[in-house]
Amino acid sequence: MQKHKEAFGQLLEIMDELRAKCPWDKEQTLESLRTLTIEETYELADAIMENNLPEIKKELGDLLLHIVFYAKIGAEKGAFDISDVIHNLNEKLIYRHPHIFGDVQVADAREVSDNWEQLKLKEKGRKKSVLEGVPQSLPAVIKAHRIQDKVRGVGFDWDEKEQVWDKVAEEMNELKEELLKNPSSLEAEQEFGDLFFSLINAARLYGINPENALERTNLKFIRRFNYLEKKTLKQGIDLKNMPLVEMEKIWQEAKKYD
Repeated sequence: MQKHKEAFGQLLEIMDELRAKCPWDKEQTLESLRTLTIEETYELADAIMENNLPEIKKELGDLLLHIVFYAKIGAEKGAFDISDVIHNLNEKLIYRHPHIFGDVQVADAREVSDNWEQLKLKEKGRKKSVLEGVPQSLPAVIKAHRIQDKVRGVGFDWDEKEQVWDKVAEEMNELKEELLKNPSSLEAEQEFGDLFFSLINAARLYGINPENALERTNLKFIRRFNYLEKKTLKQGIDLKNMPLVEMEKIWQEAKKYD
């Protein structure tokens, strides 16, 4: 524990020095750091998907730097400092884990999640909107998943998870009908959205993270296509001039390396 305190203390001292002496660090604001923080978060997400532990360690450090940076600016404004941030977090963790720090009994992780959402709504000063805590800037897939998870916490969900497939089929049929009428219409786009939303709901009900699932498919496609591209280059063939049937043969070959 002592080595953690020393390391964190040194980080705070370095941040003080940078903010006082470095021209770039002195110019930064909460707003200017925002896009950089988003970038760092995605870099961490990439490292996690690759299960690259050394890179995860590096990206966690970059993200921690941003947290300390925001706290430093908050202290300069007289609004909050890093100790306020940590104390607030400690209080929240204790409050939202009554099954650990209180006498509440829970059966499983799902009950913990439900209690967490209910406690958030009861916290002093918070609005009573179930969906209040879903950030507007979240990517659409993640946002849909969070929306569905939050409304589940207040009982707005299927009685049986298998029921979701009727909804998926319904949305698929509505999309097909709209595409036959006018594939470029706003209604067709909306039907695509409805289908995506119902599929994300199905993933949630079956314990699958839709964002991770889609990203794994993205990475798999990239690997296979890169294999196809490299193989054709070695053969001196331009992909544009290769018949699709020949591409498919190499694509099937690429699957062996997944």
